[in-house]
Formats: sequence, structure tokens, C-alpha cells
Amino acid sequence: MMDWLIPLYPWLKACHIVAAIAWMAAILYLPRLFVYHLEYAADSPGRQAMFNVMETRLSRIIMTPAMMLTWTFGIALAALPGIVDWSQMWPWVKLASILSLTGIHFWLAHQRRMIERGSCQVTSRQFRMLNEIPFALMILIVIMVVVRPG
Repeated sequence: MMDWLIPLYPWLKACHIVAAIAWMAAILYLPRLFVYHLEYAADSPGRQAMFNVMETRLSRIIMTPAMMLTWTFGIALAALPGIVDWSQMWPWVKLASILSLTGIHFWLAHQRRMIERGSCQVTSRQFRMLNEIPFALMILIVIMVVVRPG
């Protein structure tokens, strides 16, 4: 059914990796912007506006399109015959990790709106600590794809 995609496999894989790198870069950078926003812009309307623009552009222009492309190319790869053996553990762990990253993505987008409104309940210290979760998930995903444990 998806056999017509087989000749495109290297391109799909390359596009998937590029999109995933862009998504991870944005998902790791946005919380750092939140930290600086909360710590250094509280008393400056000009800085508040600058951080709001930076965070909005990062989220809308890079992070969300990169997530959508990552999912699109990933689904295309998973649909190729013989690429993913769903009887093994690794694709399920990878899928659970990607779903978690997607949840974090939408949570960060919500937090961006809350910060913009001035009603965020998360502290800069909490954003610093939470920023480690996407990094750990990325490591887990790479291990699952490269090592492919049973």
C-alpha cells in the first residue's frame, strides 16, 4: 500500500531527522526564554514585549511547524513496509516518548500564553528543572532508534 514511498526512504529519514532537531532545539530553548523573561523582564514593559515576541515567534514559526513535520515524516517512515517491527519494545518506547514530548510542547505553548497574560504560576527555577525532561526524552528516543533494544 505504501510501497511507492520506499524509494523515498533516505529523503524521508533525512527530513525527519532535520525536523526533529529543529523541534528539539526550540523545545529546549523556549523554557530558557521563560526563565530569562520571568527573571529579567518583570519590571520592564519593553523587555516584557521583547520576550513575548521572541517566545511567540519561536513557538509559532519554528517549534510548531517542526513538530508537525517531525510527526508527518515519522508517520511516513513508520508506514514503510519492513522499517518498524511493532512486535519489539523499542518503537513503543519511542512512541510513548514522542507523545510525552508532544504533551510538553502543548504545555509550553500554554505557559507562553500564561506568561504573556501575567498569570503564569510556574517559577523560573521550575522552568529550569523542567527543561531537563525533553532532553532526557530525546536521549531515550535516540537510544531506542539506534540500539533498538528487544
